Amino acid sequence: MKTRTLNHRIRLASLALVAGTGLAAGSLAHAQDQGTVNLAYVEWSSEVASTNVIAAVLEQAGFEVELTSLSAAAMFQALSTGDADAIVAAWLPTTHADYMERVGDNTEDLGPNLDGTKLGLVVPEYTDVDSIADLNDNADSFNGEIIGIDPGAGLMALTEEVVDTYDLGLNLRSGSGATMTAALASAIQNEEDVVVTGWTPHWMFARFDLKYLEDPENVYGGAEQIHTVVRSGLEEDMPEAYAILDAFEWTPEQMGEVMLMNQEDGSDPYENAKQWVEENQDVVEQWLNG
Repeated sequence: MKTRTLNHRIRLASLALVAGTGLAAGSLAHAQDQGTVNLAYVEWSSEVASTNVIAAVLEQAGFEVELTSLSAAAMFQALSTGDADAIVAAWLPTTHADYMERVGDNTEDLGPNLDGTKLGLVVPEYTDVDSIADLNDNADSFNGEIIGIDPGAGLMALTEEVVDTYDLGLNLRSGSGATMTAALASAIQNEEDVVVTGWTPHWMFARFDLKYLEDPENVYGGAEQIHTVVRSGLEEDMPEAYAILDAFEWTPEQMGEVMLMNQEDGSDPYENAKQWVEENQDVVEQWLNG
C-alpha cells in the first residue's frame, strides 16, 4: 500500500489542505493486480481505523491502495475532483452536510457503513455538570475553555454554533484529535474537570468513564451515520472496488476493537487493520461478495 500527498493536485485553493503523514507500507497477498484505489480520510481515530480496514480488504481483492490524510474540507474536494476515489469517513446528515452540498454533483453517496454515532460535549463522569446550559455557571472549573479538535472539522463548526446558541463564555480551543485526548487524559489523571468535543465511536469511551452533556437545544442533533462516498464514475471504472465499498458495513463494537488496537504503544494502524481482517474473514467475505 502506498501513501501520498495531494497538495499539488487539489484544484480549489480556498480549501485548506493538510498533507497526511504516511502510514506503514505493506500488502496482503494479491490474486491479481486490479488497479489502484485512492482513499482519502481525516485523522480521526474512527476514520483511521475504518480506512485502513477497507484498504486491507481491497488489497485482499487484488487492488493496490493509496491512503491520503487530509483536512475534512480537502478530503471532500479531492473526492469531487477525482484526486481521491472514495472515502469511508462522511458523517451525515449533520457534521459533513455543508461539504456534501458543495461536492454532491461530482460524488455518489453509497450510504452508511456504520450506525450509532453521536456528537457532543464530553466531560468525565465525576464532573458535577450534566448540561451544556450549566457550563457558564461552572466556567472556572473548566479553565474557561472547551478543548476542541482540528479547526476544519464539522464538529468544530457545530460547537461554534453551540457556543452562540447557549451564549457560552468559554473559549473554544482548536487543536487536533490527539491534543484533545491528551488534555482529557491529563485532566482525568489529576481528577480535574475538563470539557472536550467528542464523538462516538471513539476509543476514549472504552478507556475512560465519560458522559455527554445534555444538549436541550439539540444543536448537535440526533445520532448520525458514517457514510461511504465515492467519486462519480468509479462504478464504471472499477466495478469490483465499487461493489466492495458499497458492501462495507460494520458496527461500533467492531470499529472499537480496531481503535483500541491502534492505541497500543508502537502499534501501526495498517498492520492492526490487516490483523483484524485476517481474524474476521467471515465478516470480510460478506464485503468481498457484495
